[in-house]
Amino acid sequence: MNKPDATPPSHFLRQIVQADLDSGKHSSIVTRFPPEPNGYLHIGHAKSICLNFGLAKEFGGVCNLRFDDTNPAKEEQEYIDAIKADVEWLGFEWGGDVRYASDYFDQLHAWAIELIKAGKAYVCELTPEQAREYRGTLTEPGKNSPFRERSVDENLDQFQRMTAGEFADGAKVLRAKIDMAAPNMNLRDPIIYRIRHAHHHQTGDKWCVYPSYDFTHGQSDALEGITHSICTLEFEDHRPLYEWFLDQLPVPAHPRQYEFARLNLNYTVTSKRKLKQLVDEKHVDGWDDPRMSTLSAFRRRGYTPAAIREFCERIGVTRSDGVVDMGVLEFCIRDDLDANAPRAMCVLKPLKVTITNYPEGQTEELRLPRHPKQDMGERVLPFEREIYIDREDYMVDPPKGYKRLVPGGEVRLRGSYVIRADEAITDADGNIVELLCSYDPDTLGKNPEGRKVKGVIHWVPASSSVECEVRLYDRLFNTANPDKGEAGTTFLDNINPDSLQVLSGCRAEPSLAEATLDDRFQFEREGYFCVDSRDSKAGAMVFNRTVTLRDSWGG
Repeated sequence: MNKPDATPPSHFLRQIVQADLDSGKHSSIVTRFPPEPNGYLHIGHAKSICLNFGLAKEFGGVCNLRFDDTNPAKEEQEYIDAIKADVEWLGFEWGGDVRYASDYFDQLHAWAIELIKAGKAYVCELTPEQAREYRGTLTEPGKNSPFRERSVDENLDQFQRMTAGEFADGAKVLRAKIDMAAPNMNLRDPIIYRIRHAHHHQTGDKWCVYPSYDFTHGQSDALEGITHSICTLEFEDHRPLYEWFLDQLPVPAHPRQYEFARLNLNYTVTSKRKLKQLVDEKHVDGWDDPRMSTLSAFRRRGYTPAAIREFCERIGVTRSDGVVDMGVLEFCIRDDLDANAPRAMCVLKPLKVTITNYPEGQTEELRLPRHPKQDMGERVLPFEREIYIDREDYMVDPPKGYKRLVPGGEVRLRGSYVIRADEAITDADGNIVELLCSYDPDTLGKNPEGRKVKGVIHWVPASSSVECEVRLYDRLFNTANPDKGEAGTTFLDNINPDSLQVLSGCRAEPSLAEATLDDRFQFEREGYFCVDSRDSKAGAMVFNRTVTLRDSWGG
């Protein structure tokens, strides 16, 4: 009997797989992840990836990566490459070579001819508008196409001519002959093949007819010996059609389809059409813009594969639709980064501080731990006469409870000395441009007896700090459900205008000069950040905010 290596929380699909293995229905399991290569994967796909690849791994089976490439007009090699990278980034391996539905086009075409010969498929010439009219409604049956009773020979001839490229796109389709009065609309003579004169990224110009998703999916599963064909609930009504095709054709296996509830995450959109619209209309800076819900965007923003896998496990697998709060994902990200991200200091809005009683030209090398709980070693932080602190850490007229620098007040510099604000230097407009402070040399890492200093602020040395750009990313939409707005509005009207704030002239501690692409840090008191994988380069570092230190959205 095969059992998982670990004991993760049970759900109905795990129970089904275990029961099938226990009963001997299957000696091992084979699942598949079958994305369409017409866009980048998003967080909803992550749930499917973790489920399909995760179940196969837990039960000692394999999961195939198969591209459902039946619509060449919308597919690109860029999307294929991105999808493969996302699956690998999440930590999964597919079984054998990458597969394509187009690998089976010859067999699918032959099976379509078998359906025609059996009198179960016909070539139809209704226009799309006419086809919709003939299809009926949820409460009224459809009408038979006037082309439904064509002879087998005529249908074979018509389909051969379709395949040879004699007709224009949309002029004819091949339909299955099932039941135009079926309560399930998917069984009302669905389309099997369409004419598309389009170059295909895998098969070139070999074909000008392409199979429909419904005709391709089940037979591809059968050819690959898939034991558990797992998909989201919107395909539940397609299952009778999935099984009808398998029952009519001499397929080598008869897979079973199971459905689960898709992941709906608030403050996001996960429609690939809408994500593409955001990119094409330049509301964002590409598919990997860190505000997007794509996995490549999450990767660039600094999300970790482990955190996303934990998130997918935490939200569970059910058959009930619901909406998951973005805060759950952000909690998983924080939890992982808190344990694994080294600490560093970065001043986002620098204010120069001169420590007047510190000797000119003197530098001390202070050693601070890279992590307060993990053994990650130390980093060196030079302390000198001139440093930078954040502008918000000095106020002349502070609010109640403020524990940072005020005129004549004291504060501790993180890992360093206590300083006192003695004088503020202003420009002609009254803006503070520099603080003159003094330090107490007896306070390195300690408070002398009877002296209490409550505030602790971060800082960096002026001469050796790294000038950098910091990008503060927030949620792309300012409403929990961007798709639902007032009449006459679209999801685009709900874009958060403050979803990106770019800060130039920031100052990071010297150790960050050695940071490499995708490195992640906790900038003390500021949040979790990563090195931007696209725009950072030596001498011009760019850091993206991954997530704040705590939820700032109030739930």
